[in-house]
Amino acid sequence: MSFSEAILAALGAASLQGVSGSQDVWHEQGEGEWPAWYAVTDLAAASIGAAAAEVAALQNHRTDSATQPFTAQIDRRLASLWFDWSLRPTGWAMPNPWDAIAGDYPTADGWIKLHTNAPHHRQAALKALGMANEPALTKTVVAARVRNWNKDKLESAVVAAGGCAAAMRSQAEWLAHPQGAAIENEPLIHWQDDGEWSGAEGVPGFNQHYPLQGLRVLDLTRVLAGPVATRFLARFGAQVLRIDPPIWEEPGVIPEVTLGKRCAALNLTEPADRTRFESLLAGADVVVHGYRPGALENLGYSRAQRLAINPTLLDVSLCAYGFSGPWAGRRGFDSLVQMSCGIAHHGKQQAGADKPTPLPVQALDHATGYLMAAAVVRALRLRERTGKILSARLSLARTAALLMQSARSAPGTKFTAESEADRDSWVEQTAWGDARRIRFPVTITGSRQRWQSSAQELRSALPEWS
Repeated sequence: MSFSEAILAALGAASLQGVSGSQDVWHEQGEGEWPAWYAVTDLAAASIGAAAAEVAALQNHRTDSATQPFTAQIDRRLASLWFDWSLRPTGWAMPNPWDAIAGDYPTADGWIKLHTNAPHHRQAALKALGMANEPALTKTVVAARVRNWNKDKLESAVVAAGGCAAAMRSQAEWLAHPQGAAIENEPLIHWQDDGEWSGAEGVPGFNQHYPLQGLRVLDLTRVLAGPVATRFLARFGAQVLRIDPPIWEEPGVIPEVTLGKRCAALNLTEPADRTRFESLLAGADVVVHGYRPGALENLGYSRAQRLAINPTLLDVSLCAYGFSGPWAGRRGFDSLVQMSCGIAHHGKQQAGADKPTPLPVQALDHATGYLMAAAVVRALRLRERTGKILSARLSLARTAALLMQSARSAPGTKFTAESEADRDSWVEQTAWGDARRIRFPVTITGSRQRWQSSAQELRSALPEWS
C-alpha cells in the first residue's frame, strides 16, 4: 500500500453515515527528492497532499460544486523543502535549535541520543550521568562518561530523571520491544466518537480563498509536529491562538512555526489563568495539543472535562511513542523516535557509516503535523455534514512505522540546489527582521491564499479571541 493509500484509508476511517471522501484526491508535480534510505519526499507529498485535499473537499462540500470541483495540486520539490526550514532570513540568522551537548554518543554496547534542548531535559540527563554539578561541560567530557554506560540502562536512567534519551535499536529490536509491538497495533489516525452536534449555529459561509476563516483553533503544541499542523490551518484562514507557559522558550524554531498565529501565555496552575483558559476552550472550534499522554489530565483537563466545557469541540492530539504500551507516557521528539524504531540504524547499515544515520530532515514531525491538519479538516467537514463530534490521536512512532515500509537500498536522486525561483516574493516582516519563505507547495484550483500575519514571538499577544 502506498503512502497515499494508507493516509486516505486512515482519514476514511472517520467517514460516518455514508459520507465518503470522493474529493480526497490530489495531483503531484515536480521532480527530485531528499536523498534518504526511505522515501521521505513521497511521504512529504502524500501528507501535505492529504491535508490540502481535505481543504478542497471542504470547499466542495460548502459550495456543492459538482461541475467544477476544487482540487489540490502538490509540488513535490517544494513539499520536500517544507519538510525542512521554510524561512530564509534577510540580514539576521536563526538561532541554533540544538543545545551544546545534545547529540549521539557511543556507549559500551551501542549508541544513544541525548536530547537536551530544554534546560530541564539537559539537567535531567546530567543528573543521570552524575554530572549535574560539573563545570565546563563539553561534548567530549560528556562522551567520556557516556562511553562507560550500557545504552538501555542510560536511556532508562535519563527518562527516570525526567529527561529525554533514546538508545539506537534496529527495526527488528524495535518490533520485538513491547512498545514497538504496541505501535504495530495502533491505527495511523485513531478516531473517537465524542457525540452529536445539532448544527444550531449553522455552517460558516463560503470563502473561496480562505475556507477556514472563522475557525478558532486553540494551539497547545510545542516542537515540531503540532506547530506544523496549526501553521497549515492558519494558511487557509483559521484563527490560531497558541498558548504557552510563562517561561517556555523555543528560540531555534519559533520564527519558523508561528507564521499566521497569535501567541499568548497562561499558567494553568493559577486560578485566574485557568478561568481564562476555560473561556478560550469554550469559545474554540478546535483544540490541537501535543502534551504527552496524561499531562492535561494531571492539570484537570481530561478529554471528558474538555468536552464538558465545550461539547462541540474537535480535539486532535499527538504524542511521541503512541497511546498504548509501556512507553505511552514517555517524552520524545522526532530524532529520538528515529533512534528507537530503527530508522537511524537502517541508515547507518545502508550507508556503511560508523555512527547513527538519521533522515536528512525531521520527517516524522512534519508528516504527523500535516496528518493532524488533515484530521482537523476532515472532522470539521464531517461535523457539518453528519453532526458527529470526533477526536483524533496520532503519534510520531506510528508515522515512523508508515515511513519504514519504504526502506530501500539506494538513497534516491537529490533535487537540484535551491534557487530564487523556489522563494515566495512576499517579504515577511517577522519580529526578528525581514525574511522570505520557500513557496508553499499547495495550489487549490480557483483559490489563492497567503498567511495573514508574519511570525511573532511567544507571549506577544493577549490570551483572547480576536
